[in-house]
Amino acid sequence: MSDTLVFERIEANLTRLRLPRIREILDGVIHTAQEQGKSYLSFLDDLLEEEVAQKEQRRVETALKISGLPFIKSIDEFDFTFQPGLDRQKVMSLFDLTFIRQKGNVIFLGPPGVGKTHLAVALAVKACQSGLSVYFTTMEDLIRKLRKDHETGRSGRGRSYYKSALVVVDEVGYTPIDRQECNLFFRFVANRYEKASTILTSNKAFTDWTELFHDQVVVTAILDRLLHHSIVINIRGNSFVSANLTAS
Repeated sequence: MSDTLVFERIEANLTRLRLPRIREILDGVIHTAQEQGKSYLSFLDDLLEEEVAQKEQRRVETALKISGLPFIKSIDEFDFTFQPGLDRQKVMSLFDLTFIRQKGNVIFLGPPGVGKTHLAVALAVKACQSGLSVYFTTMEDLIRKLRKDHETGRSGRGRSYYKSALVVVDEVGYTPIDRQECNLFFRFVANRYEKASTILTSNKAFTDWTELFHDQVVVTAILDRLLHHSIVINIRGNSFVSANLTAS
């Protein structure tokens, strides 16, 4: 059988096996291997590495798309020089994702614009890249979903905001919630307690949460579970947003 026919058969089999990246680069890798005198094993290794890399990239892209993240930011894009009071080592240690393996929580506190959401999103992106399921929501949207589940008689526990390895709840404290919604949020927190990790961002100190939730007993129960296995990052610094507006 001629080399041309063999090549065509290989291409056809790669299509059937759903190995598009290998099919795409096969000719070029063959020429490179011949020029460099590579062994059969090295040649095969190059092909498989490319295929795996592309599949991993597609997996991460899909995971990021379904996570609901409002934007994609990495920790490398965070300007620590703008927040000199922030413990950089403490923040960076979060990115080994030990807190997720330990089913712990992370809470970012601070006024608007100091980078809480950026840090939360960067951790979520890292979790996606590590193969973990991630769900992002604002507090307002989460309460709306929990209320709908309650009104329709559904437990909601099969939904992403319950079962994901990491759930990010952004903007806790921006919108007051009533007593029933407070109880629904408690059930959400209690359901994930010691089972999965949650990241919260809030512009309110814990001492102000009673004002938000209107029920001291439930607030205490919520904080007991959130803080039992948690890392709290309190950002007291300048607003990135205000600085950008001033600069412009």
